[in-house]
Amino acid sequence: MTAYKQADIVIIGGGMGGCAAALAAVKAGKRVIMTEETVWIGGQLTSQAVPPDEHPWIEQFGCTASYREYRNRVREYYKRNFPLTEASRNQLQFNPGNATVSRISHEPRVALAVLRDMLAPYIHSGKLTVMECHWAVQAEMEGDSIRAIHVRGEGSGETTVLTASYYLDATEEGDVLPITGTEYVTGSESAAQTGEPNALPGQADPADMQAFTWCFVVDHIEGEDHTIAKPEQYEFWKQYRADFWPDHQLSWAGLVPHTLEPIRYSLFPDGKSFSLWQYRRFIDRSQFMEGSFDSDLTVVNWPQNDYWLGSIIDVSPEEREKHLYNARQLSLSLLYWMQTEAPRPDGGKGYPGLRLRPDVTGTADGLAKSPYIRESRRIVAECTVVEQHLSPANRPDGRAMDYDDSVGVGCYRIDLHPSTGLRTYIDVPSLPFQIPLGSLIPVRMNNLLAACKNIGTTHITNGCYRLHPVEWNIGESAGYLAAYCLEHGIEPRSVRKDRKHLEAYQQLLVQAGIELKWPSVGAV
Repeated sequence: MTAYKQADIVIIGGGMGGCAAALAAVKAGKRVIMTEETVWIGGQLTSQAVPPDEHPWIEQFGCTASYREYRNRVREYYKRNFPLTEASRNQLQFNPGNATVSRISHEPRVALAVLRDMLAPYIHSGKLTVMECHWAVQAEMEGDSIRAIHVRGEGSGETTVLTASYYLDATEEGDVLPITGTEYVTGSESAAQTGEPNALPGQADPADMQAFTWCFVVDHIEGEDHTIAKPEQYEFWKQYRADFWPDHQLSWAGLVPHTLEPIRYSLFPDGKSFSLWQYRRFIDRSQFMEGSFDSDLTVVNWPQNDYWLGSIIDVSPEEREKHLYNARQLSLSLLYWMQTEAPRPDGGKGYPGLRLRPDVTGTADGLAKSPYIRESRRIVAECTVVEQHLSPANRPDGRAMDYDDSVGVGCYRIDLHPSTGLRTYIDVPSLPFQIPLGSLIPVRMNNLLAACKNIGTTHITNGCYRLHPVEWNIGESAGYLAAYCLEHGIEPRSVRKDRKHLEAYQQLLVQAGIELKWPSVGAV
């Protein structure tokens, strides 16, 4: 059976970029349909269980007003619903997990509740339709424009044909690009192609993509035994060691990303080593009233469960399933190793009190609903951001490229995890940067926009444009752009080329609380 739905704008993908795009478009008065492959909107924050990675100035500036509203609502959610200590309740910049890596590390279920609340007025009014458990399977084309996208529902198998004037690809892997024939790039470009100092010295490798990670959440109950069944691939992962890694992957060993010097981690804080437990902790129980939590809660998104033995993009279905299964096995093997064999400071082995928390991830097996995808297909865009645009070594004035078509800002180091080409970390400084409008616009397609990690970056610059507040900004600007084009009967690339329209669109963004330029700050 085939159903039909129509809207002004169709957004395929309900992650951070998709949610931000939907909010922007409905605020601009447009009717929107947004699909999501899982039962949880929110992408990185929810189904992938990754708390926000952000820059040092996030509490003052460097993000959109709606992203700041999201962060404020997260803090309000905890203060309204949880028994916090008085000291925690009085913290203006309350950080639920006191994580090393995030100033607002919080649980996936809280992120989901906040996002649903932000979208609720528009869902209830009928302006926004969210189709969960649906994914794109086919597109109908008319020249260089999309006429319809077919999505299929999980379980029912029913196909729904979605028609709109504009389509936004906000999927985690750029899934709309191949089905529409949109030109795109994957993997590593060569230095000859981009001139980037850290690009591949030889030929480009489309299959060389950043590791993905299947995250999971644990707490620790001292004196109890929560050891899982031995994973099928445990013996393989116990013995596995990459040539570029200082020890077996299932160990407390790792590399300092920006120096590649060996490092020894600790699980719990010991005052001497980097604590993996605190790294992405969701809940620091000391901030809540006694008895509220049996333990801290932390997400395991660590070097030990980065999966780099194969890509899941543009491979056969069988190859994809193999690597997804292997990544799940790696994560479960890491947990089993920690429970049974991991060296402890007291000379013993194993932490059997580590308890998998499937309730936190909303799954039966305790792993996140989806793998954490760092690198997507990327459109061949009107403007492609390269390393020279934002590397301090290439910017003698200490400022990243000033794009006259800026639609937002972001900041993060160029942070590439080991790749499926078995290349080690690339981690180099970056200057606070702008998001050029041209990076959202495909070179040929008329009514398709990139709305998350699939914009016109390279393998290298994806390493700093992929983070949470940047993805949100990209989606929000894409949503407002589609609405502006509908309002004025003009195509996106024409907005970019026409000075009057570009300035009017940028003014719309500024009025919506989107920052287009940075104040004077240094590299990170």
